[in-house]
Amino acid sequence: MRSVTSSLLSLFPVIPPLAERSVPTRRRLVEARRMAARCSIAPGGGEGSNRMASSVEVPQSFQSLDGIRTLAESGRFKGWFLDQFGVLHDGKKPYPGAISTLEKLAEHGAKLVIISNSSRRACTTIEKLKSLGFNSSLFSGAITSGELTHQYLLRRDDPWFAKLGKSCIHMTWSDRGAISLEGLGLQVVSNVDDADFVLAHGTEALGVPSGESLPMNLDDLGQILEMCAKRKIPMVVANPDYVTVEARALRVMPGTLADKYEKLGGEVKWMGKPEKVIYSAAMAMVGVDACDCITVGDSLHHDIKGANKTGIASTFITGGIHATELGIAFTW
Repeated sequence: MRSVTSSLLSLFPVIPPLAERSVPTRRRLVEARRMAARCSIAPGGGEGSNRMASSVEVPQSFQSLDGIRTLAESGRFKGWFLDQFGVLHDGKKPYPGAISTLEKLAEHGAKLVIISNSSRRACTTIEKLKSLGFNSSLFSGAITSGELTHQYLLRRDDPWFAKLGKSCIHMTWSDRGAISLEGLGLQVVSNVDDADFVLAHGTEALGVPSGESLPMNLDDLGQILEMCAKRKIPMVVANPDYVTVEARALRVMPGTLADKYEKLGGEVKWMGKPEKVIYSAAMAMVGVDACDCITVGDSLHHDIKGANKTGIASTFITGGIHATELGIAFTW
């Protein structure tokens, strides 16, 4: 497997060239590059072997561009795996230039796949994009963490999922709309002692046996996780993101709960980026090998690290969830 090049590109909006930025901002961008390098795949000791770079930084090639026209027109990549929140839209409206950019990519023969850590099903994601003005015919499809979680819980053909019971503590959404478990044969329970596992779709509420959801804050959910960890029951997280961009603000996502659960000693099954499972599903959807794919995302931990783990080139959007760290204001 080849080494991976992680590119620093600014798509939406256009960011001034590095030389025009302040010294503190340049320092933050250098650190961002170092962060990306630390999660890259490095050549291993033998032919065809690889190892993950951890404490040793691996030299990487970075190119800062004002857009992706050159990449699109080159036809270098056949498969384009696109994050949505922080890349295409903020949950409320598309970013300037996002729709026209996708149209240009499609014109040059790119196969576009939404690859998202959303806890929603794939069909819901496509409908959301349509409601925001995106042409759904531009996409080969969507792979979401929620869809993967649903399919794995339904089929139970994976050894890890085959061992799960049917009773779960369900952490879901309230204001954003609860996630349906219909058709999965699961029993939602309120008592931790009755649960076989924790299913984390959201960070706003706790599902109850009646099918309704009881709004809860993060502290309350954290206390429930502490009880679950004491019982050593596993967790399935259907959205590995820690935060997401929503209307110019950052919102806490289920990955934050999963991270807490691991720190409590709990076992977590991460169903999405940066795990290979979601990239493999995207490649299978379009029939394209890793060497001909590129990922576009705004999270170093999820998008860039995930692409590197899978051997896919990546494009880092500087104006997403890391904008504040990089000294870049939300200008859209």
